[in-house]
Amino acid sequence: MTKFIGQLHNMAGFVAEPIQYNFVLKQNGTVIEGLVPVNEYLGQNLSLTFTGKINCIACNRAITKTFQQGYCFPCAKKLAACDMCILKPQNCHFHLGTCREPEWGLQNCFIPHIVYLANSSGLKVGLTRETQIPTRWIDQGAVQALPILRVQSRYQAGLLEVAITKLVADKTDWRKMLRGGNDKIDMCAKRDEIFSEISPAIQAVAAKFKFGDIEILTAETVQEFTYPVLLYPDKITSLDFDKTPHISDVLQGIKGQYLLFNSGVINLRKYTGYEISIDS
Repeated sequence: MTKFIGQLHNMAGFVAEPIQYNFVLKQNGTVIEGLVPVNEYLGQNLSLTFTGKINCIACNRAITKTFQQGYCFPCAKKLAACDMCILKPQNCHFHLGTCREPEWGLQNCFIPHIVYLANSSGLKVGLTRETQIPTRWIDQGAVQALPILRVQSRYQAGLLEVAITKLVADKTDWRKMLRGGNDKIDMCAKRDEIFSEISPAIQAVAAKFKFGDIEILTAETVQEFTYPVLLYPDKITSLDFDKTPHISDVLQGIKGQYLLFNSGVINLRKYTGYEISIDS
């Protein structure tokens, strides 16, 4: 018997020991009442079936494929949330008067952001809205995370992230992340090392903005996360709803936005907007 059916969105992760996950399903753009726990399926058979229906998560039109993880092509071309400056905030063009949606930009980009270090597949630098902590870290499967800079806009965060990438990568190796076994890193020592190396670059960015816009964080504590994983895979095999609409297997773990089955792993973020039925 089908227990749940709806349009798939990112799983919601909540800090606990281990992280607690819930499926997020929507119908006609509205979240279905009641959380759908994922952790309860660990060690049990879980069946996910793609019904063949896909709807844009912005305008809800029926589509045959998604762009930018859940959008139809027109929305991907016109919405500010899908602009390339979201991926590369150092290329923000708001000041040129060419933002796709200026009001959206003010509400989402010109608010406090955090530049952070995380240990997901190794040390990396990233940025996120302050309100997205710790959600962003959980979505990346980080086992450790440390805020190192607080700024007043996504643009400022992007400039600082670019400076730090001269020393630290800004990408997660998802295959390595899903193999587990991350060695702990002295995150505070790495932060201090980075500050020592790029202090002139930080000062150069700060000089472009108002005094106090760039805040160096030295008193933050390292946050650590454990994930509900019974067994990490030795070999990473990707599962794909477009090729295999029905996936039924024992759930061995949840990390980031991935479900780990005996037969392979699936990144649910990739299928945002797909209508999925969930059976036990």
